[in-house]
Amino acid sequence: MTNYQRQSILCPNCKKLISSDELKCPYCGIKRPGSWHINNVLTRGMLNIDQLIRTIIYVNIGMYVISLLFNPLSTNFSPNPLTFLSPDDKSLLLLGATGTYPIDRFHRWWTILSANYLHGGILHILFNMFAFKQLAPLVAQEYGTHRMLIIYTIGGIAGFFISYLAGVILTIGASAAICGLIGSILFYGKSRGGAYGQAIYRQIGGWVVGLFLIGFLVPGINNWGHGGGILAGALLGFLMGYQEKKRERFIHKIIAGGCIIATILVLGWAIASGIYYRFL
Repeated sequence: MTNYQRQSILCPNCKKLISSDELKCPYCGIKRPGSWHINNVLTRGMLNIDQLIRTIIYVNIGMYVISLLFNPLSTNFSPNPLTFLSPDDKSLLLLGATGTYPIDRFHRWWTILSANYLHGGILHILFNMFAFKQLAPLVAQEYGTHRMLIIYTIGGIAGFFISYLAGVILTIGASAAICGLIGSILFYGKSRGGAYGQAIYRQIGGWVVGLFLIGFLVPGINNWGHGGGILAGALLGFLMGYQEKKRERFIHKIIAGGCIIATILVLGWAIASGIYYRFL
């Protein structure tokens, strides 16, 4: 009994108890489930939704602090809560703000990803991270952790791409990615139906109404990015499905791993190139 426990593992794909020396999982068919090849490394670390949420929040905070440190003398310390602790536009541009200006003039297409991790002030990042912390667990519960990460990443990219097509000059913030989560939950609530689905749909629908009301009342809000993120999230929800209809597949874990790698590379490049042009 002891030896069997030592030689048994949970399949990294379907989470069934299997022998560690299986050449192929008898339940889901994944090859070499006991090995530590790249697919296992990419997917095992994303199983804990709380850890993933904390990591994304920490990365956003880290990029915000770096943007303040890039030009501390230009940081806004006015008592206005909307502009308090705001990094200057040059620092944000160097670190990957997106829009027609950085893309058309400098061909920085990678900024449609990096801009999701930049913020223009203390209230901006606090509001976005609060919304993300509220929505991400719900999306992960209904779609799975890996699909949640895909929706968050691609939803943000799509939102900023649409705002670029709409002619937005310079824009930043996690709200496009968060709107991707909102769109996926709207699709889930509408598709599932029933008392639970309708309650989810009404609740998140209230978020959308409030979001666009704020967008029209407060200057500088990127409504194109918000709308694009919502549409992309709903489309991704439709294409990938949710847990009750379709369990997460191995391809979802691979795509999620690709999202992580792309984010690391883009943010690493943003910081390195920003330091080069700012200080060297």
